[in-house]
Amino acid sequence: MDDVKLEFPSLPQCKVDAEEWTYPMRREMQDILPGLFLGPYSSAMKSKLSILQKHGITHIICIQQNIEANFIKPNFQQLFRYLVLDIADNPVENVISFFPMTKEFIDGSVQNGGKVLIHGNGERRFCINPNAGFIHQLQEYEAIYLAKLTIQMMSPLQLVRSLSVHPGTTGSLKRTHEEEDDFGNMQVATAQHG
Repeated sequence: MDDVKLEFPSLPQCKVDAEEWTYPMRREMQDILPGLFLGPYSSAMKSKLSILQKHGITHIICIQQNIEANFIKPNFQQLFRYLVLDIADNPVENVISFFPMTKEFIDGSVQNGGKVLIHGNGERRFCINPNAGFIHQLQEYEAIYLAKLTIQMMSPLQLVRSLSVHPGTTGSLKRTHEEEDDFGNMQVATAQHG
């Protein structure tokens, strides 16, 4: 099979250099990529409407925990399109499940000339500081992303070849129930002795 060379898509360059950032800016939304801003909840408060409009924001992703829903909420539903995500700041929260809808929301906005602000509460921190569980999931997602990218880059012939049974192989590639039981018993034994 032909080798498929994987490369992450290149990110567009921002207009503002990181060197221009100053500490007081932590309370403001930041242009992190063309059409994509990141900021604390305070950057989307009612008093910030003119700033949001000045920057051309058309879409807002509001990240909140269920317990914050009464005070971390969309302020301008009549002016901006919102995606509200209820994500607990908990290491076992499945953040990967939110990636597809979030990516679709951002891509749809940017492709139509819009700009997106992503904000959350961040508790008392103004910096991005994901918990250990989120970081681990981001690392796991890299493999998922690379697998999807590989499939997208493969020609139809390469894809068929990679999914077909190779010559010399007999029978089904699926494990039998007995093999599954043997594998499960092996895992239990390893866990007990390891």
